[in-house]
Amino acid sequence: MDKDGIFTTHEFREPPIVPGRNPVGAVETLLGSFATEGEAVAVGRTAWETFRESGSHDVAWWLVRASGEELARWIADSGSDVQRVLDLRTNTLVKFGH
Repeated sequence: MDKDGIFTTHEFREPPIVPGRNPVGAVETLLGSFATEGEAVAVGRTAWETFRESGSHDVAWWLVRASGEELARWIADSGSDVQRVLDLRTNTLVKFGH
């Protein structure tokens, strides 16, 4: 994490493939920048839960990163009820339940 301590929440959404059209690919949306990891995860979790309840057929996933880092600190996807968090000791994503 850099000295600013900023965490960002991102949403990636990939619309269903339409026959006869080129795939659109994933569209990234920055949901916000936050002073704490907890705030960033709360926004991502709310977006994930809302999307899962919407009935959308898009493929979507959400993640939280610390500024300057490539590894996600938290990740969830539309096809699963499992959230994952980064284990800083091993730099691996592990299941998280809330």
